[in-house]
Amino acid sequence: MHISAKADYAARALVELACDTGRPLTCEAIASSQGIPFRFLKSVVGDLRRAGLVRSQRGCEGGYWLGRPAAEITLLDVVRAVDGEVITLRGEPLGALAYPGPADALPEVWRAVEERAREILAGTTVEGLLPARQAVAAPA
Repeated sequence: MHISAKADYAARALVELACDTGRPLTCEAIASSQGIPFRFLKSVVGDLRRAGLVRSQRGCEGGYWLGRPAAEITLLDVVRAVDGEVITLRGEPLGALAYPGPADALPEVWRAVEERAREILAGTTVEGLLPARQAVAAPA
């Protein structure tokens, strides 16, 4: 299994943004705090912005905010925003994968792994990754 650097950096950036929702954060601040290469993060944040997971403001007081509440952003949203598919085999989706002969059952195993990964990612929100002291209480 492979988790891309883009997905890892994107998730870390969103958690960083969720920790301080009172002001926008710059890519420089996020990169410094998380030990992420700035140039790579800039590209990742662009993917997140296009997916609506972050919003931006230009100018000297500018930076990035979450595009939706942290409780509404799942890791599945993040992976899809930066990587597209959750799991691929040699860069191809698993949907039509088929093998001949004795290996014909193997694609079903790969699809089951993908489905379980989707379930875990869909069940994990950015808010759920926040340290307990920073997690926002759900409205009653």
